[in-house]
Amino acid sequence: MTAGEPLVAVIIEDDPGVRSLLDEVFLAAGFRTVQAGSGPDGLAAVAAHHPIITTLDINLPGIDGFEVARRIRQVSDTFIIMLSALADESDVVLGLTSGADEYLVKPFRPRELRARIEALLRRNRSSAVPTGTPEVASAPSPQSAAPAPSVASIPALPMVAAGDATVATWRGLVHRDLSLDLDTRLVLVAQRPVELTPTEFDLLAALLEAGRRVCSKADLALGLRGASGDAFDRVSEPDKRAIETHMANLRRKLGDSPTAPRYIETVRGVGYRLTSDDRPA
Repeated sequence: MTAGEPLVAVIIEDDPGVRSLLDEVFLAAGFRTVQAGSGPDGLAAVAAHHPIITTLDINLPGIDGFEVARRIRQVSDTFIIMLSALADESDVVLGLTSGADEYLVKPFRPRELRARIEALLRRNRSSAVPTGTPEVASAPSPQSAAPAPSVASIPALPMVAAGDATVATWRGLVHRDLSLDLDTRLVLVAQRPVELTPTEFDLLAALLEAGRRVCSKADLALGLRGASGDAFDRVSEPDKRAIETHMANLRRKLGDSPTAPRYIETVRGVGYRLTSDDRPA
């Protein structure tokens, strides 16, 4: 994508009326849209056009939205906004577990969708850009423009001192044998790479930056949105449940146990924080 070229959004929706509404919202936000009416066509559109944001219905011809989201996550870090009339908690959890970053229930308000789109664009998107594509929100820094180093080329990171949860290094953060680089958006556990979605990466970065300070579910939800102060910066119970689901996915990928955590512990009734370095490994 070159400078001045519009951002790309893929709309995967079988209802022509909803597709038209989504198209209007994205066009007003400065996007170029690619529309698909089935699961297979949507997967092909994501692979061909490398969108920054993809909207995804659940009840689709060919392949349902949950499976489409899982397959997208195998090849793309596009932000996924799942839009569905299915409002049960189990459907929301399944959508987020499948790889969606946001879940909005139909009928949705165009202004709220626009606010969610703008919030996603405010987030660091370097992992959502295909390999070889520069950052779209701003000119890439020399560090972000360079190719991500291979695991073999990354030096062993310094161990943190007792009582100090994180150490800033190479624009990175370290906790025990978990390390995260904010520029390359690379996450390592015991020097092995871990593939995270953009939302999971941002949650982990927020926790590492907070250290032993507790991050509430509301704080994490607002942090993901960029907390612009608009009318949609309220945190609902579904928003908090979404954080719980993303956190469960993050822990699973890190190999962390919620009952005997090595990296992230739950502070019941409040939120999450890093484990103490004094906790037994």
